[in-house]
Amino acid sequence: MPPEARLAALPMYDEAEYAAANDALWARIAAALDAPERLTRGMALPALWTDARLRLAQTCGWPFATTLAGRVSLLATPIYDLPGCDGATHCAFVVVREADPAADLAGLRGRRLALNGWDSNTGMNLLRALVAPLAEGGRFFGAIIETGAHRASLGAVADGRADVASVDCVTFGLLRRHAPAAVAGLRVLAETPRAPALPFITRAAAEPGAEIETLRAALSAALPAPQLGLAGVAILTPAAYAVLPDMAAQAARRGYKALA
Repeated sequence: MPPEARLAALPMYDEAEYAAANDALWARIAAALDAPERLTRGMALPALWTDARLRLAQTCGWPFATTLAGRVSLLATPIYDLPGCDGATHCAFVVVREADPAADLAGLRGRRLALNGWDSNTGMNLLRALVAPLAEGGRFFGAIIETGAHRASLGAVADGRADVASVDCVTFGLLRRHAPAAVAGLRVLAETPRAPALPFITRAAAEPGAEIETLRAALSAALPAPQLGLAGVAILTPAAYAVLPDMAAQAARRGYKALA
């Protein structure tokens, strides 16, 4: 397959303020590969992740552990040098307005949640695991507003349409570094449990030997990428992400199957 027929994307942390840093990272990766020169942007993520032309992309941990299981190949797990990250793990920050009176998680009972998406590990699954012990009758929040993106959730909290959001700590850290206005007037109230960071993937049909190793070597050699907070990568197995559905199962045993 010629390079121009392949796909590559880094869609999970690709805000306008640091899209050029992603382009620069990809240029370093692509230089060592039979790969497209430019990143694909704007393609629906489920279609991108499962496209037979996929050379390299990054996905959210929850889809990787659930709907994408067996449909993509794991390349590596990123190591970020940002608050809330520890080795190849990360967490979500539970964010409220600076003036919000809540002193702890219990102070958010009955409040309005801004949710980036129901398929988000940091926005949904890790928050569900954190909140489950406090839920009563399967409920904790008073209302949920779906925003479509972590940055939009922060905006909903900032302008008062919501009271709280659970935002990937990497997103929060990159916005604080490159777009501080996006987190102005907000504070971190709590942190969720940690989980493996958002995996780099390729298509399911990638050869497990030379092809996978070539991709891993090119990715590793292109790092660090300080503007993106990327220090390196770790090689985990898909089993490492089983902790994510395990968290969901534990919340269900507590009677809290879904954020509510």
